[in-house]
Amino acid sequence: MSNPTSPLTHFDAQGQAHMVDVGAKPATHRVAVATGRIEMQPETLALIESGTAKKGDVLGIARIAGIMAAKKTSDLIPLCHPLALTRVALEFELLPDRRSVECTATIETVGPTGVEMEALTAVQMALLTIYDMCKAVDRGMLIQDVHLKEKRGGKSGTYIAASPSLKPSEFHSQQ
Repeated sequence: MSNPTSPLTHFDAQGQAHMVDVGAKPATHRVAVATGRIEMQPETLALIESGTAKKGDVLGIARIAGIMAAKKTSDLIPLCHPLALTRVALEFELLPDRRSVECTATIETVGPTGVEMEALTAVQMALLTIYDMCKAVDRGMLIQDVHLKEKRGGKSGTYIAASPSLKPSEFHSQQ
C-alpha cells in the first residue's frame, strides 16, 4: 500500500522503500528526452571531431554505451522497473563555441511506466564513456547540465523543460 499523503511514490505507509505497483496502469506510448554535455579542452574536441582519438571512434562507442545503459537501467537504479524499450536513440552535437559535446537521448516504450530514468541514464553513461575514452589527454573534462527535457505519456501527461538552465522556477508541466 502506498502512502497517500506523500508525493514520493517509492515509499509505503510505514516509510519503507518499495517498487511501485504499476500492474493496474494502462499501457500507453511513453517518450522521454534527456540531454547533457561534457566540456573539454579545444584540442580534445578536435580529436573527437577528427576521429583520431587513440581509443577509436569516441562518439560511436559512446552511442553504444548509452544504448546499453538505457537497456540496463533497472539493474543500476534499485526501484526502476525493467522495461521493454521500443526505441533508444542517442545524438551528439559538437559545440566548439562551448568546447563541449552535447548528448541527447530519446527513449520510447509502450507500457505502464515512463522512461525518464532510462533517458537520463543513457546520457550519463554516454558522457562518461566520452570521458573514459579521452581522459588520457584531458582529465579536466566536466559533465554538466544533465536533465530531462521532455516526457510524454501516462497519467501525468506531458512535461517540457522551459529552459536549458536548471532553475526549478523555469520548469513547468503541461497537463
